[in-house]
Amino acid sequence: MELAATLKTFIEEGQDWERKHTSVKGVSIIRLPATKNRAPSLAIDINPIGSNGLPMKKKGIMIMNAAEIAAFRAAFNNEKIDSLIAALEEVLPERKSSGKPQKPDVLQI
Repeated sequence: MELAATLKTFIEEGQDWERKHTSVKGVSIIRLPATKNRAPSLAIDINPIGSNGLPMKKKGIMIMNAAEIAAFRAAFNNEKIDSLIAALEEVLPERKSSGKPQKPDVLQI
């Protein structure tokens, strides 16, 4: 089935807040419920997968149109963000890793 046809079926027959995973790790489609002012819609949810195989954040970034993704791309590509992150990493204490720790491949005796 073509992608557009699959999405059309999902928006028409899916449940509110239902999530469909895509072939791109960390990217899924969410069916948003109807409101008083708009019909049900779809959004892309981006939440990259960490080295432990779990999503990096509790909630990802929801994107609903080309203008939103363009704005995020512009913000992420701004060099000032890199310097801001570096400064934050200097100031903030180290965070504990999220999720279950990886089991070592070494047999403990």
